[in-house]
Amino acid sequence: MSFIKRKFIISAAVVVIVAFFGGYSYFRLTHFNRQVSINGLNVGGLTAAQALNKLKNYHVSQTVYLKGEVLEHHQRSSSGFSSQDLAKIKQLEKKQRTFLPSAKDRQFLLEPTANGDQQTKSVQAELKTHLSQLNQKRQAPVDAQAIFSYGKVSITAPKNGNQYDVAQLLKQYEKQQYLPKVKLAVKYLQPLKASSSQVQKEKQKLLELKPRMVTYQVQQTKYNLSTKDLLKKAVYQNGKYYFVETNLNDKINQINQKQATLGKQINFKTNDGKTVQVPSGGTYGWSLNTNQATDHIEKAWLTNNNSLNAKADIYGKGYLTYGLGYDNLTNDGIGNTYAEVSIAAQQVWLYKDGQQVATSNIVTGKHSTGEDTPKGVWYIMYKQSPSVLKGSEAGNANYSVKVNYWAQFTSSGCGFHDASWRTNWDKTAYLNNGSGGCANTPSDKMANIYNNLSQGEPVIVY
Repeated sequence: MSFIKRKFIISAAVVVIVAFFGGYSYFRLTHFNRQVSINGLNVGGLTAAQALNKLKNYHVSQTVYLKGEVLEHHQRSSSGFSSQDLAKIKQLEKKQRTFLPSAKDRQFLLEPTANGDQQTKSVQAELKTHLSQLNQKRQAPVDAQAIFSYGKVSITAPKNGNQYDVAQLLKQYEKQQYLPKVKLAVKYLQPLKASSSQVQKEKQKLLELKPRMVTYQVQQTKYNLSTKDLLKKAVYQNGKYYFVETNLNDKINQINQKQATLGKQINFKTNDGKTVQVPSGGTYGWSLNTNQATDHIEKAWLTNNNSLNAKADIYGKGYLTYGLGYDNLTNDGIGNTYAEVSIAAQQVWLYKDGQQVATSNIVTGKHSTGEDTPKGVWYIMYKQSPSVLKGSEAGNANYSVKVNYWAQFTSSGCGFHDASWRTNWDKTAYLNNGSGGCANTPSDKMANIYNNLSQGEPVIVY
């Protein structure tokens, strides 16, 4: 073979080899390897543009697995990919590029640039709802918790549950949301441990309650109400104290039994020096409002206020509901200014500061028909002059009568008033000819009785 012919053949071979390797190199530089997938879709042997086109037209049928079992199935109408994603796909092509053909399995997750896909949001919302519904039938974990009880702080042990940690599972889903198969690893909600900073902070805040005490003054008596004696259970959560259970109700009830006067039977020294028992059930007096007192004491514990006056917590019954006689410390809480009514004597006596200032014979409620003036400790609800009395009594279902003076002392409508129509003023008139319950008073004496009575003044009927 001539030199020229040999040279030509060699040159041609070189051209063929260069062309082959040039074409091969170009192919390797522009195509994905055989076992490459994007979002679960195989793009092997495709260019970036071809891969994008395949992704754009791929309607994902997605199955979500939890513990290897199907949790949900979703059919997407769009993959969400567009021409805006070509640059990202080219970057993946460059990332997987090898000089020699590779059969290595490479899986890439790529979020579409225009990820405003409402389908994705809808799937996430459905998944959250589904997991939350499943949790309703599963056992929630119980956190360790600091508890205050009678001056001591302890921490309860945490308890594991089997409720799913929805937030963690949703995070797993977000990382796989473009795959046809989403595999979620089980994550359970974990309880707070005793050593956690939150529980330790709860413990510290509860320890601050330990020395707190409120001096609660009721009239002249002081009660030292401490958390170590009366706070049965308290916790500290979300930056606030919660008094779960206290013995304050019992304590306030004990104070009421000892000192309150509302509705209690009293021992009363009468005009003639005898002592009688006046039955309970009247409206005069005061009592501590248990709920209000408890609330004030608890707030004092919270604010570390060590002194409270119980006067802000009293209440009363009838026309005046703020409580009467709190400052009266004598005569079983009645004091020395009052009206005394004796049904047996059919007489009323008025006292001011211990001195008798007025008296009058009266006729009380008709005994034979059960309309007796009610016994008990009452008070003057209000006064009116003149007045029109309306009501009913035995034999008179609906009456209306004018009087010059009216001073009501029971909630049922009994009071002092003049009775110009009455002719029978005998001491026994009340037995068969009494009033409808009021204390009828002679007209010539009623003005003096009226003028010496004051609103809120006790009326003792026995």
